[in-house]
Amino acid sequence: MPSRAECGRGACVKTRVTLVQQGVWTSAHASMPLAMGYLKACADADTRIHARMDIVIRNYAGDVGSNRMARDLFQDGFPDILCFSVLGWNHRAFGALAETFKQLNPRGWAIFGGNHVAHQAERVFRLFPQVDVVVNGEGEPVFPELLHAYLDGGTPGELHGVRGISFREDSGELVTTPERPRIDDLDSLPSPILSGAISLTDARGEFPYGYALLETNRGCPYKCSFCYWGGATGQKMRSFSRDRLRAELELLGRARAPALVLCDSNFGMLPADEDFLDDLLAVRARYGYPQSLETSWAKNKSAGFFRIMAKLREAGMQNSFILALQTMDEVTLSRMRRRNMRLNEWEDLVGWLTEREMNVYLELIWGAPGETVDSFLAGYDRAARHTPFVAVHQLMVLPNTEYHDKREQHGLVTVRGEQDDFEYVLAHDTMTLADNERMGRFLCWNRVLARGRLLHGVWTALRELAGVPQSRVVLGFADWVETAGDPDVARLREAAAGTRGDLVDAAVWPLLTQEVLRAWWRTAVRPLLPGHALSTVEEVFRFDLLCQPIRCGPDGGPAEDLPVVRRHGQDWFVRAGQDFGCDVPALVAALRRGERAEPVPCTTDFYYPTGFGADPQHFYRMDAYRGMTEGQLAQRFHPATG
Repeated sequence: MPSRAECGRGACVKTRVTLVQQGVWTSAHASMPLAMGYLKACADADTRIHARMDIVIRNYAGDVGSNRMARDLFQDGFPDILCFSVLGWNHRAFGALAETFKQLNPRGWAIFGGNHVAHQAERVFRLFPQVDVVVNGEGEPVFPELLHAYLDGGTPGELHGVRGISFREDSGELVTTPERPRIDDLDSLPSPILSGAISLTDARGEFPYGYALLETNRGCPYKCSFCYWGGATGQKMRSFSRDRLRAELELLGRARAPALVLCDSNFGMLPADEDFLDDLLAVRARYGYPQSLETSWAKNKSAGFFRIMAKLREAGMQNSFILALQTMDEVTLSRMRRRNMRLNEWEDLVGWLTEREMNVYLELIWGAPGETVDSFLAGYDRAARHTPFVAVHQLMVLPNTEYHDKREQHGLVTVRGEQDDFEYVLAHDTMTLADNERMGRFLCWNRVLARGRLLHGVWTALRELAGVPQSRVVLGFADWVETAGDPDVARLREAAAGTRGDLVDAAVWPLLTQEVLRAWWRTAVRPLLPGHALSTVEEVFRFDLLCQPIRCGPDGGPAEDLPVVRRHGQDWFVRAGQDFGCDVPALVAALRRGERAEPVPCTTDFYYPTGFGADPQHFYRMDAYRGMTEGQLAQRFHPATG
């Protein structure tokens, strides 16, 4: 069979290959297409492929639907090969695009890759018969071989010589070829950043993504039951060289990448991680970018980890930290296969970070086998004693994990998402459907009130002065919303009805006005307060309300008539002369240290960033618009070091 690279007019018409990637969930920003960048860089480095194929990346934001993607992909004709980087949130959309593609080009190849579809070919082909190939494992060595097979005149049913894939023979028989070994020498892979496979500037010369993505290593030494990071790739860590990473950081700094997100499983675990940070800080000192670092931190903390955190804080590059605990119940930890992590040290770590005035977020998973409502809430309140910002995620069963493969052993009952392809756990051998329904409301209001920092210091005051744990407050709010007859609360209840766990509908946030919060406080919280603590706790609650952002009205102006001042290079609303019966920030800080502070009356001014509410997404970032006292404002722009 002749090559599909057709020639005419004396010049070879190159085979068109399109790589499709889409950002997370419903995000309005396209993420940096790192996965597809690796594939393009590897293919472009092959002389034959480079000469005979035109490979392009089409990168879409998370909120772009399949209809719009189809019109964009095929408006100028259609490719010969269409490849998708598949994750749970784009699985259905990409299946629909494969169907459209085959209507336009029945002989074209549709290829799926990514953790969500690897080793899941039987289901993929059943759902999307238009898909020709599923890649199992790392795609970089597989992709060029598939392209060579195409150039050699092969068909998708004749790929027996390509290791690490699944396909169907012409007879319909499913074939899965032998697995490939993991890539040991990561530097053998061309860099998608250094090679130019990923564009780092747009037409205006600006960095085109909300953040830069980078790998410093691959692999994970753990095999947690819920995670395909270890479940699919659990093995020794493999690292890129320092010279390569330094060169990539240099280009990202020059391109003014605003933030750097590392795709590492345990940053801070390896000695090389500290070297990487030193290089990152050197690049930032030269160019001013990247301005922040986000990553999945090492579960077991070494001396190098603490040095990394101290350096980040000293450079003013890090003021928050996420610690993934997942559960504190011993039975659940055992079934989760996380006993080998020294998570018992987390309380000392949180104390160390808090002393350095870093915002610490703890992560828990609700719905893991072995967990009950009582054991989970006990762990939640233990976490909340150290920081109120506890993120609680609903358990999802991911492909290529132990929970997925041993679902009957755990008695898992799941349902697929309406908009995605993730399996959400409804029940198991220690959790009933009723338990899960009750806790689903808890996840929603924890996301809004505590994790979302709608309230801030009152959690500490309620616990330490009134003996009311955080879980009781959140559950009480959920019950109050379900039963209160006020029309404003009814609208809030209706908006929250469609919320799935901690993925709160955007319509909920604007309805949580100060009037609604005051009504809840009067009827559901105030009766819980002992007389000796009443006045002090209510002062903390009033302080929290005054810290809430100044909302813009329909005309774009503030709903309140407040003066504006210029401080630290930006505009601030000012609410001056607010009297309190105590210094609330000092009181809350003392309570968190286990100390008692005598209430001393004080007067303070509040400063609020302008512009809140102009974009609905602001409600998901309320903390960036919170009001601050003079002292808190100074701390933000001149953080203490140490």
